[in-house]
Amino acid sequence: MKLIIQIPCYNEAETLEVALNDLPKHIDGIDEIEYLIINDGSHDNTVEVAKKWGVNYVVNFRRNKGLAKGFMAGIDACLRNGADIIVNTDADNQYAGDDIETIVRPILEGKTDIVIGERPIDTTEHFSPLKKKLQHFGSWVVRKASNSTIPDAPSGFRAYSRDAAMRLNVVNEYTYTLETIVQAGRSKIAQTSVPIKTNGELRPSRLFNSMFGYVKKSMLTILRAFMMYKPLQFFSTIGGISFVGGIILSIRYLIYFFMGRGGGHVQSLILASLLITMGVLIFVIGLQADLIAANRKILEDVQYHVRKLDYDGAKELEDKESEEDK
Repeated sequence: MKLIIQIPCYNEAETLEVALNDLPKHIDGIDEIEYLIINDGSHDNTVEVAKKWGVNYVVNFRRNKGLAKGFMAGIDACLRNGADIIVNTDADNQYAGDDIETIVRPILEGKTDIVIGERPIDTTEHFSPLKKKLQHFGSWVVRKASNSTIPDAPSGFRAYSRDAAMRLNVVNEYTYTLETIVQAGRSKIAQTSVPIKTNGELRPSRLFNSMFGYVKKSMLTILRAFMMYKPLQFFSTIGGISFVGGIILSIRYLIYFFMGRGGGHVQSLILASLLITMGVLIFVIGLQADLIAANRKILEDVQYHVRKLDYDGAKELEDKESEEDK
């Protein structure tokens, strides 16, 4: 059983060694632990620090591509190098290294495929009151969109089984945290959360420049994921609101018409016609989006089997080479 711990990095030379030193060297039930960093176009000596420390793998980007791209590149490298479990953590040592055993244990016991660390948000000192409220609100929205019970959706401290990692798809360029939960929930992939500890802040967050920017990007990510995985429900809701509004205005116009006062309310009739037409068109768009979503599910299934053949073939070759070396 091999565990690979991956760390996305962007100019993390000052904090990376602290985070690496905190990582576990042994976990009961794990035969081998390896370490991987994703260098997301760093301009400092992040890679040199990582190599000097002794990380096993380095994924290099020539320019910064963002957290989502880096995460998926790390997942790909971990799978190709035979990981049975993948843990994602941060380079700023936000998460306690000894909690890695906590988040991999449910996977080792066969209880789930994805485990997300639940931070003590309300007692985290460097989180402002506004950020705490927004974290709770965002997690609530994700739970509704994904039909899951994950209490801390933005947490980047998480573990994936090999099978779950092969099924991951991230299409937004902002962050993987929210979209992967919605995807797992809608695809019926088993996921759970466990309480974890957090360390003191070594540097400010780089994921967003302002609270407004964080909220805007997070809401757009959730909305896009919901549209992808539940398009008929999404468009039917919007179309239904428009259609019902048109019906109400039509009834209002008919009441005035039979009262002999319809001439002054032609505008309501025109608006009602537009709303009803829009409602029908939006519903038709929903049907088309649902057909596209059905095709996407087929493509995801094909992609999973292609990945399985690719990654498992590489894993079998690595295992064979290891046995020959012995």
